[in-house]
Amino acid sequence: MKRLVFATQNRHKAAELQSLLSSIEVEVVSLGEAGYPFEIVEDRPTFAGNAQKKAEEVARWIGGPALGDDSGLEVDVLNGQPGVWSARYAGVPSNDAANNAKLLEALHAVPAPRTARFRCALALAEPGTATQIEQGTCEGEILTVPRGSSGFGYDPLFLLPELGRTLAELSPAEKNQRSHRAQAMARMAVHLRGVLAR
Repeated sequence: MKRLVFATQNRHKAAELQSLLSSIEVEVVSLGEAGYPFEIVEDRPTFAGNAQKKAEEVARWIGGPALGDDSGLEVDVLNGQPGVWSARYAGVPSNDAANNAKLLEALHAVPAPRTARFRCALALAEPGTATQIEQGTCEGEILTVPRGSSGFGYDPLFLLPELGRTLAELSPAEKNQRSHRAQAMARMAVHLRGVLAR
């Protein structure tokens, strides 16, 4: 089975990606599992830029294909914030509970609907070839109190109006049908199959 190094230390993201790639015979390996010894500074102003940087740095190090991801929450009334700072919104080290609390404080006087979206950019890099970038979004609203115990990050606050449930109230299979990462991965799959076939 081919290995694909996923440029993340986030075990939730790695597990989610492995599930999304169930139709492709590939083992998803995180940076920690691959023994990647460096910290990748996410200093680009866009999700796509950060995803590309991560994928290309790791691909050079391993001498083979690597997948980079950057994703986060964009809240319309906050002019797209926290955006690329989503994981570090309340400071470093990242903390989901602190990030959610800061978001609720920023929105405390804003009436519903507090429209927002999750955005994901995936970048597939391989030495000597052009990096492929695909993106996906998931539209929703921010609640005033968290609901659900599944998922991670801002999932308990992110309502899908058409379902009346948050991402944290969905099963992993349901989330993988609708999430921003699932949409980006569906677009990336054709590129990934070509790389793994070589």
